[in-house]
Amino acid sequence: MRFVFLVLFIIISAEVMASGDTLEPLHPKHVDWSFDGAFGSVDREAAQRGFKVYKEVCSACHSLKRIAFRNLMELGFSEAEVKSLAASYSIKDGPNSEGEMFERPGRTSDYFVGPYANENAARASNNGALPPDLSLIVKARKGGADYIYSLLTGYENPPEAFQLGENMHYNPYFAGGGAQFAMTPPLTSDGQVEYTDGTNPTVDQMAKDIVNFLQWTAEPEMESRKSLGVKILIFASLFTGIMYFAYKRIWRDVK
Repeated sequence: MRFVFLVLFIIISAEVMASGDTLEPLHPKHVDWSFDGAFGSVDREAAQRGFKVYKEVCSACHSLKRIAFRNLMELGFSEAEVKSLAASYSIKDGPNSEGEMFERPGRTSDYFVGPYANENAARASNNGALPPDLSLIVKARKGGADYIYSLLTGYENPPEAFQLGENMHYNPYFAGGGAQFAMTPPLTSDGQVEYTDGTNPTVDQMAKDIVNFLQWTAEPEMESRKSLGVKILIFASLFTGIMYFAYKRIWRDVK
C-alpha cells in the first residue's frame, strides 16, 4: 500500500513540475557592455539616455534614493540642467520656526524623491508587490547588467500548460518567481521615449541605455576604482622588477 502511495506521489510531483509553474529561469543574455573588464568605462551618452528612460518610465514605480541630483553632473549633465531638474521636484523639509514641515523646490544637494510616501502605499499601488529601489539593483541581482537587460526584454506569452497567476506576467528570465513576474512590462514599444540625440529608441536600445544608467548608479566610482587598480598593478610590477634586480646584484658573488 505504501508503495502505491509512493508511486502516486512521484507521478503527481512529475506532473506539477511539467506544468511549467516552477520553471527554472533562463540564463541571462550576454551583452558586451562598455563598463566590462579592467579598462571598462561608462558610456555617458547611453547613461544619459538611460536616465531619460528612468525618469519617463521607471520612476513612476521605482525610487532612486541613493543618488543625489548633483551626481548627474558626473554623467555630463550641465549644472543648469541639474538645477532645473532638481527644482521640478517638491521636497518635504523642516521643521520651520513654527515647528511645522513644509514643501520647497528641490536643490542639487537633494536626493531623488521616490514615487510613494511609504512601503504600504507602494504595495497598495502594485497589487501587494513592492517595487525595489533601483540605486543598487545591478549589483543586487545575480547576473548583474545582463540579468536586468534580459528581464526588460524577456516578457512573452506563457506556454499553454503554464498557469499564470492573477495580475502576473510571464518572464522566463525572472529568478525566484517561477517565471511569474508582478511587474508590468515597462518597455512596451519602440519610440516609447523620445531621444534628442538622434538615437533610434527601440525597445532593445532603451533597455541597454537604462542598464548603462543603472550600472553607473550602482557603482559611480567604477572608473576611478579601475584607474587606481591599474596604477597599483603597474607600481607592483615595477617594484617587483627593481627588487629582483637588487636581489641578483646583492647576491651575485654568493655561490
